[in-house]
Amino acid sequence: VQLQASGGGLVQAGVSLRLSCAASGRTFSMYVMGWFRQAPGKEREFVASISRSGGRTDYAHSVKGRFTISRDNAKNTVYLQMNTLKAEDTAAYYCAAANLPLGVTARGQDRYGYWGQGTLVTVSS
Repeated sequence: VQLQASGGGLVQAGVSLRLSCAASGRTFSMYVMGWFRQAPGKEREFVASISRSGGRTDYAHSVKGRFTISRDNAKNTVYLQMNTLKAEDTAAYYCAAANLPLGVTARGQDRYGYWGQGTLVTVSS
């Protein structure tokens, strides 16, 4: 599966932004999808994950309540709605796909076999 992330940009603190990740190739609904981010000088970290059907989601503590992950299997796309952005959300955001069973999500980067290119989100305070 090939992944293409988009939607990043330069925004002010407090506003919202929605990232998209379009998948092509094998059946999108076969994959658990995740978003990760890497801030300058830091390691890449988990942000959110969504199960294959979209019925289960998981979030990092730092974004819970502000970010929402969703997916549209008919459009082969996963989204990350980011609200009330903070300067510390500044990072390159990556989408990833994991071939896992139904009903699960995943936080570990090693669970994901497919990665898109990053889309940069810069939040000015």
